[in-house]
Amino acid sequence: MTRSGRRALIVTADDFGLHPRVNAGIERAHREGVLKAASLMVSAPAAQDAVERARALPSLRVGLHLVLADGPCTLPPAYIPALVGPDGRFGDAMARDGVRFFFLPPVRRALAREIRAQFEAFAATGLPLDHVNAHKHFHLHPTVLSLVLSIGREFGLRAVRLPFEANAPWWLKPWIGLMRARLSRAGIAYNDYVVGIEHTGGMDEAAMLDALARMPGEGVGEIYSHPAEAGEGPITASMQAYRHADELHALLSSRVAQAIADAGLVCGGFADVFGGQAGARGMADARDGDDTARGRASL
Repeated sequence: MTRSGRRALIVTADDFGLHPRVNAGIERAHREGVLKAASLMVSAPAAQDAVERARALPSLRVGLHLVLADGPCTLPPAYIPALVGPDGRFGDAMARDGVRFFFLPPVRRALAREIRAQFEAFAATGLPLDHVNAHKHFHLHPTVLSLVLSIGREFGLRAVRLPFEANAPWWLKPWIGLMRARLSRAGIAYNDYVVGIEHTGGMDEAAMLDALARMPGEGVGEIYSHPAEAGEGPITASMQAYRHADELHALLSSRVAQAIADAGLVCGGFADVFGGQAGARGMADARDGDDTARGRASL
């Protein structure tokens, strides 16, 4: 947790570009509700539609949602056969793939090529890069994070999501501490905590109001969800249990908007919250991050 006394909230929607219903929900939640930022999947089926909507919404802060699991790659599959099959999709065996990322140099080289391609695709949109995170939080993996930091610098990377939720399992805490320390040393801005992991696919109005009521007295929080307009069938096969319309309703809720106002929270995207002080904030927190990492590693 930051000791600066800063208290702010970033409200983000993930999977921008995944489906036209997702894009429509994100646009509506920003125009009419409390949504401030969205994370773009640059190679998703409706990515171009998402980019066109974002260009018409200059106040919507857009970041890169790296896809390295359960989704399409950006490069031609033949360029990265160590990562994807002939269909050009990443699998969802993240534990297996994480081991391969760490131990196999050819796999790491392919991973670097794909991550660079996704940054390049985002840069080609002309949208300012507000933040970076990864589908299913795969940027928590040390190898992925190293590549994000080294490659992202070339594309103006200034902020990364720290996927730390208050009730995170004990075994995850050392990894969170390590990530916090590395972001701090790199001078990259990051949120102090997130809300959305426990209630993935179910960040409805009740969950949002509960999260706002429990926000700490200081720190930058990020609430993220997966809104979409209602329609026939699931957005994807892996999202059959997601309640996208309920999550959209929460972002449009006047009760949620009032709770944010009553809490007196600075609310925006990463660029709004950190502005030009992103790098300075990361370096100022470096010592705290190092201490936290050492403490968590001893748990």
